[in-house]
Amino acid sequence: MNNENFQEDTEDSPFTPAQRSAAAARSTWVSVGVNLVLTVAQIVAGVLSKSQGLIADGIHSLSDLVADFVVLFANHHSQKDADEDHPYGHQRFETAASLVLGALLLAVGLGMLWSAAHKLQSPETIATVHITALWVAAGALTAKELLFRYMLMVAKKVKSSMLVANAWHARSDAASSLVVGVGIIGNLMGYPIFDPIAAALVGFMVTRMGWSFGWDALHDLMDRAVDEAEVQSIRQTLMDTPGISDVHDVRTRKMGDMIVVDAHLEVDATLSVEQGHDIAVAARVRVMQHHRVLNMMTHVDPYKRPDLDHATTAPAPATV
Repeated sequence: MNNENFQEDTEDSPFTPAQRSAAAARSTWVSVGVNLVLTVAQIVAGVLSKSQGLIADGIHSLSDLVADFVVLFANHHSQKDADEDHPYGHQRFETAASLVLGALLLAVGLGMLWSAAHKLQSPETIATVHITALWVAAGALTAKELLFRYMLMVAKKVKSSMLVANAWHARSDAASSLVVGVGIIGNLMGYPIFDPIAAALVGFMVTRMGWSFGWDALHDLMDRAVDEAEVQSIRQTLMDTPGISDVHDVRTRKMGDMIVVDAHLEVDATLSVEQGHDIAVAARVRVMQHHRVLNMMTHVDPYKRPDLDHATTAPAPATV
């Protein structure tokens, strides 16, 4: 999903953080149910039908099940109010959860690759799978695609980027089931090596996803800024505030699904301190209403209008 389009969608969201949290919890519990059924069905069917690819996909579903509980834990704790130890709130629980999820997927993916490589080194040990494995893979593919569509619908409704990411995670799971299905078909057609190759491809996909999640979370924990398009959108909202002549040094850092902003606002130098303060407050309110901004710190700078002469005229030297 295009990030710029999603940023436009998230402006003026009618849902409160509590409503978004409740929607996240509901959709994640649905995912828990689906992944629980798939984990049991795929691993049991994979063992009985001798399909390494299906077992690998079942382990992938198991990692998704664990990830769902990590998301539920993070979603609960990230909604806590700010306190003395966490003055900006607890939104980074989501980021920490993403880091844990990334590490989990990375470990699972590397394990799948090792297992598949071991099988490929001894092709004579690869058994012909039973056709039951193909039906289970097809069922898993259908279930994961339906889960993706449901989660994406909820994510768009409440305008949550975290849920959008979870939805596309489900779509990647559907892709892994498709790869496994192709591998099983190849095995049934007389090419047994296709099954461990499919398992290796699933392992690569999971490893790549784990690295991506973990790397992004690590950068977010190091106060990474949001992309330039969103910074410019925030800057434009500030510029549109009555009384602001210019804006500079707009800095952002991510706090989970939210943003903390610092900005310097230039106002007419002839205004009183109180008037400058009121303009800054109005700018802060506008930004927090129209963007996913958790908090904004402003600094007011005096702006000397070019149509006024602010220069101090030096007195003429005395004539002796």
